[in-house]
Amino acid sequence: MRDAPVDDAVLPPAPGAEDYLAVDFVNSAVALPGGQFADFLGTPGGTNQWLFDRGLAPADAGVREMCASQLRSLRENLRSLFAARVAGVPALPAALSAVNDALSKAPTAALLRWDERTGPYRATPCPTDEILDRALATLAANAADLLTSPDADRLTHCGSTPCNRYLLRHGRRHWCSTRCGDRARAARSYARRTVKAS
Repeated sequence: MRDAPVDDAVLPPAPGAEDYLAVDFVNSAVALPGGQFADFLGTPGGTNQWLFDRGLAPADAGVREMCASQLRSLRENLRSLFAARVAGVPALPAALSAVNDALSKAPTAALLRWDERTGPYRATPCPTDEILDRALATLAANAADLLTSPDADRLTHCGSTPCNRYLLRHGRRHWCSTRCGDRARAARSYARRTVKAS
């Protein structure tokens, strides 16, 4: 597959991505028709933009390749967990371990601070070196929330080849977008015509 220059605004969010950031995250690498592939975390700049657009990092976070690589690794582990849940098979221990490691990266409690003029207050510090840890923890926690919720029963993968995106099924819909649904219907129609012509 070759990388396609695709703006993530071109692909509409898959059903469920508006409720679960983890669905959007897992879908940040997309197989497209014609052997093309779009990875919105493929470069440090793309990763920084993806995080900024979702409120997980400031615009000037300065994401480096090491950070982008850690996010891509978490994404693949979450994809593995989603695939296991959809298939009804046990999860890979390494994927569970990676998610649990990400969950433990950021403190969950706001620290107690003291301002000389206003007195005590609570705040969660987020220095630049913690931005990635907080993003990893947020994404892992959102995925864990989805996988342990009743919505997990609606989790499925797009039924249109070659699309590899996940979605939360609504009714009988098994496609992540109208474009994928049209492509799947066209493929079925072509297959029926081909069988009749044989």
